[in-house]
Amino acid sequence: MVIRNKLLIIGLLASFGVACTTTSETSSDAGGQQDASTDSRDTAQDQGAINSNPFDDPSNPLSQRVVYFGFDSDSIKPGDRDIIIAHAQYLSANSSEKVVLEGHADERGTREYNIALGERRANAVRQLMTLQGVASSQIDVVSFGEERPIAIGHDESAWGQNRRVEILYPSH
Repeated sequence: MVIRNKLLIIGLLASFGVACTTTSETSSDAGGQQDASTDSRDTAQDQGAINSNPFDDPSNPLSQRVVYFGFDSDSIKPGDRDIIIAHAQYLSANSSEKVVLEGHADERGTREYNIALGERRANAVRQLMTLQGVASSQIDVVSFGEERPIAIGHDESAWGQNRRVEILYPSH
C-alpha cells in the first residue's frame, strides 16, 4: 500500500511537470529560434497582472495617500516627505494625471481658523510637489477644516488622525 501511494505521487508529480512545460511552434522564425518578443510581452503581461495598480500595492509609497500634521502646524514631517515626493514623481511622469489635496484640521479652533489651517497644510504639500516638478495645473487644493473628521473623539488620538492632508486622484 505504501509503495503504491509513493508511485502514485511520483506519477502525479511527473505528469504535472510535463503539463507545465510549453513549446512555441507558431512563434519560430526561419532559423528555428523562438521569438523573444513574445516572451517579453507575456512576462510584462504577467507582471502587469500582479502589480496592476501601484495605488493598491502596500509596498508602493503611492498607496500611502495621507500626510499627518502636528497641532496647529502646516509643517511637513520628515517621514512624510518621501510619500509626497513619490506622488510628485508619479505626477511628473504622468502629466495628464491630476490630484486633489484635501486639507483637514481637528475640532479645536474656530471653523474659520480650521478652514485656513487645512488650506495651509494642503498648500504645503502642493509646494513640495511643485518643487519636485509637478505642474501647478495638475494640483487642486481644497480645505474642509474640521468638517470631515476621520476619527470621532475628543482626545489626542482622534485629533492626530484628523490633522491631515489627503492625496486624492479623481481618475483612480
